[in-house]
Amino acid sequence: MVSNLIIFGTRPEAIKMAPLVKAFQAQGDSFVTKVCITAQHREMLDQVLEFFEITPDYDLDLMKPNQNLYTLTADIITGLKPVLEDCKPDYVYVHGDTTTTMASSIAAFYSGAKVCHVEAGLRTFNKRSPFPEEVNRSIAGSVCDYHFAPTQISEANLLNENIDKSKILVTGNTVIDALDFSVNKVNTENFRDAEIEGVSSMVDANKEIILVTGHRRENHGAGFIRICNALKTIAKTHPTAQIIYPVHLNPNVQKPVYDLLSDLDNVKLIKPLSYPAFVWLMEKSHLIITDSGGVQEEAPSLGKPVLVMRDTTERPEAVEAGTVKLVGTDEEKIVSEANRLLNSADAYQQMSKLHNPYGDGKACDRIVNFIKNL
Repeated sequence: MVSNLIIFGTRPEAIKMAPLVKAFQAQGDSFVTKVCITAQHREMLDQVLEFFEITPDYDLDLMKPNQNLYTLTADIITGLKPVLEDCKPDYVYVHGDTTTTMASSIAAFYSGAKVCHVEAGLRTFNKRSPFPEEVNRSIAGSVCDYHFAPTQISEANLLNENIDKSKILVTGNTVIDALDFSVNKVNTENFRDAEIEGVSSMVDANKEIILVTGHRRENHGAGFIRICNALKTIAKTHPTAQIIYPVHLNPNVQKPVYDLLSDLDNVKLIKPLSYPAFVWLMEKSHLIITDSGGVQEEAPSLGKPVLVMRDTTERPEAVEAGTVKLVGTDEEKIVSEANRLLNSADAYQQMSKLHNPYGDGKACDRIVNFIKNL
């Protein structure tokens, strides 16, 4: 019997790993699959676990006020030692590019387990952007045994780093598996969610919804001021549009956003949303402006154009496919691209109808079958 340990710590990781947990658990006696959370993000992580009905076997509960990368990295590595000694996994699965990913891959390597990297091979080739994610992902890739690449571009990056092709599997992105499950669940007739009902009450059905998210460290300071000024211009230029902005809890985000946008009638600044509420709102949106990585993958499956407030992206497939467009924190560029999509039905349709390059919702099945055949 194969022993699996799946480790994650943030909401984005949990969303993308939840369908993998379910896929392995559905295999019956073939696998013993346990889940360890670091709780790098606590409240938002718990919401995802509840939605996907996952109960962790181990909870390091590491989130602390004002924690930093130094202490978090050390706490994850030392906290995982007794977990790995108790679980004795054959395979440890980490995801993406968080501090949990990087530190967990090192701890798993120390334990002697085979390390499996889900969403492997994404690169910007700029170690400072995104920070620290680009280096986290590269470190995880350097110690892992099997690389589950979401796209052929990701596979090519790994091959260029001299990774053995037999150790790489192109799977599609597990976020599409999660999105398919989630859309079906939130649209089930008997599904009730107080947060969705709250958001629904503030959405003006007569206006085009622009959903905004932003949190990247590299945008803190002058970058967020430019972003907010651009959003203010868009709101004033398009009074028939409604901007809904779930504002990240980081004070470096909260201050410029509330200072510059709180007095606009067609801008709603709200607290961060649970995953099901965010999926519901993405479905209802006309346009999405974000610096998130996951949204670049999810929104095209829903036919939503995305403007990405970053100068680089480790997800070039969407840029090449035309489903997202990089606008950075350039105030004029954000405004002009938003105006183009809001003013031109042809431009909007051209972008919204393009094929999503991130998969068909069967990534987890491919991973399970790969491990079964080792």
